[in-house]
Amino acid sequence: MRWTEHAVVIAGGGPAGMMLGAELALAGVDVAIVERRPDHELAGNRAGGFHTRTIEVLDQRGVADRFLAEATLHQAVPFGTTMLDMRDLPTRHPYFVGIWQAQIERIMADWLAELPVRIYHGCEVTGLAQVDTGVDVALADGGTLRAGYLVGCDGGRSLVRKAAGIAFPGWDATRSNLIAEARTTEEPPAGMRNDASGVHAIQILDDGRVRIVTTEREVRTGAAPTLDDVRAALVAVYGSDFGLHDPTWVSRFTDATRQAASYRAGRVLLAGDAAHVHYPAGGQGLSLGVQDAGNLGWKLAQVVRGISPESLLDTYHAERHPVGARILRHTMALGAMQRRDDRTDALVGLVSELAELDEPRRRLVTTSSGLDIRYDLGEGHPLLGRRMPDLDLLTTEGPVRTYELLHDARPVLLNLGAPGALDLGTWSGQVRLVQATYAGEWVLPVLGVVPAPSAVLIRPDGYVCWAGDGSEEGLGDALAAWFGMGPTG
Repeated sequence: MRWTEHAVVIAGGGPAGMMLGAELALAGVDVAIVERRPDHELAGNRAGGFHTRTIEVLDQRGVADRFLAEATLHQAVPFGTTMLDMRDLPTRHPYFVGIWQAQIERIMADWLAELPVRIYHGCEVTGLAQVDTGVDVALADGGTLRAGYLVGCDGGRSLVRKAAGIAFPGWDATRSNLIAEARTTEEPPAGMRNDASGVHAIQILDDGRVRIVTTEREVRTGAAPTLDDVRAALVAVYGSDFGLHDPTWVSRFTDATRQAASYRAGRVLLAGDAAHVHYPAGGQGLSLGVQDAGNLGWKLAQVVRGISPESLLDTYHAERHPVGARILRHTMALGAMQRRDDRTDALVGLVSELAELDEPRRRLVTTSSGLDIRYDLGEGHPLLGRRMPDLDLLTTEGPVRTYELLHDARPVLLNLGAPGALDLGTWSGQVRLVQATYAGEWVLPVLGVVPAPSAVLIRPDGYVCWAGDGSEEGLGDALAAWFGMGPTG
């Protein structure tokens, strides 16, 4: 029996698992990913991109350009029967990033290859047992991994979640969709249409294959779908199957909507689809998982390295569970608007008219983009708990963007006041102190222009956990709360 130890083991090497692996590796943690696919076989064109805050998270690590180089940028997102303009969002990335999951996973895998991340390809987690000092992780090949912590990024049917005894409450499926890539002998009509069942869409891919998404007339959640199922669904909607043949893959998804009751059970944590599943309307799934990983990674690293107590991990659930719950409600609303009959058309038309008004539009695009997230860190400056804007700063070493300061995944104390006015003391070896000036306005999504702070303490995930008003009041408490008393190993 193989027995190997790692500080952290991640079950699942999709985007959430790979993002978490990168975060932990950047923080100097021994991390391994268990991925059931051999040689990281790519995922196909299931997910089709991610939102603004996710590309900002990748920008904070210096890899955003790798994704943007292969993406199509959309500066409007659909809502009902209208398109919501994103161009006035206060960000460097006011767009939806259109890029297929196969490309996303390939780029992330290349990034991980540059980092000290061990990947066990062709392996699958089959069980776990928590002990006082860690988690014993059983593998399908009979081997065992010992982990200090285990993170389930193993999808909506997560074995890790089930084995940890974490409840998964929510709503059962009310419809099912077939999704497939294949070839046709006749060219089908590209585009999207809606009916009383839901949404149907055909897209012609660059290599001539077609990507098909169609809503089934009856809810089906049992046996794996076949190409014949897709053919029948096409005939029911379009009157022809267009000579569908040579499938690359065929799958099914539903609008079942569920969220883990807790994102943590002892030394086991959940991220991505293992923590929440929802209908893919609005393209939120991949973004939600990557941002889960960004929130969890630095916290788990500090606990593993002895910088912070285990209680820091409780803030992961406290912060990310409400964000997930809000997105679940958002996707249920979008899914409901895809069903069209006379009654729902009336509702969709009314909601769409409202969405065209400026204030509702801004609210909706900041929610879908992830820019309106605010973690509850108490009362204080409007920046507190919100993502740090990517400002053009001027330092003694020259100009620098805020997000460039976060490339190494370390916390940053940005002093915009008098030089030498702030002292990190115990935290000087862990938190980076940067002296800079910024003359522009501070503009936040939803809130607009806010007062300029004299300094900000930025967590590794890019969220502000302290903002100064000309004094150091509260800085020591924030440093202690989020970054312990300094590294011990």
